[in-house]
Amino acid sequence: MKIMSWNVNGVRAALGKNALNQVWALNPNVVCLQEVKARPEQLNDEQKAGLTLEYAWHPAEKAGYSGVATFYKEKPKQIRLGLGVEKFDVEGRVIQTLYPDFRLFNIYFPNGQRGHERLDYKLEFYASLLKLCDDLHKKGENMIITGDFNTAHMPIDLKNPKANEKTSGFMPEERAWVQKFLDHGFVDAYRYLYPDKIQYTWWTYRLNARKRGIGWRLDYFLVSEALMPRVKDVIVHDEMLGSDHCPVELVIG
Repeated sequence: MKIMSWNVNGVRAALGKNALNQVWALNPNVVCLQEVKARPEQLNDEQKAGLTLEYAWHPAEKAGYSGVATFYKEKPKQIRLGLGVEKFDVEGRVIQTLYPDFRLFNIYFPNGQRGHERLDYKLEFYASLLKLCDDLHKKGENMIITGDFNTAHMPIDLKNPKANEKTSGFMPEERAWVQKFLDHGFVDAYRYLYPDKIQYTWWTYRLNARKRGIGWRLDYFLVSEALMPRVKDVIVHDEMLGSDHCPVELVIG
């Protein structure tokens, strides 16, 4: 089974560039898109024709902002939009899809770079999600959390860690929340498989950062420990263009 995740930074722009064709060509079972910035009804006929799978869509109430969409070959047993917390769900950040042996979270985590209030909001989002995951683990569920975490966990996950210690996305309190998930029964599947490999999933559009190799690893697959024996690979498709992020692929048996 192949699950792909990509922050497309606007699904209409990605469709206009035919960027999603790169993903469909890999024949994934599930595709999780973040920051779609649109509602399905805002897509024209040509754009809709570029969506080759059935989907669940969770847009933000605010137009042109946030939003996630999950595409699937086989319909999940259950589809749930949001976390069940209104202040997060109005921003269209979460889709849960339930499969026979795991629950998949497609998440666009908040960005904390717009001041202290948004940083607090981001950390509260992490806390709310972890509480839900703890409850699900206690009930015996296994989970895969994927998406744009908007945080680089360790110094190896960004080009210039020292220069960014006070930048949202690499602040100690943000990194600590990622670590909490790992301490609560999750595994960073990519880093488990490739402990010393340096690859990034996001590059600023400024200063030719992508060509210069100045990036951050912000897009993850966190997998319940019990599911890890089934993980065959995690592939960072840093050759694929069409967004300031690149797609990441999880292969499970």
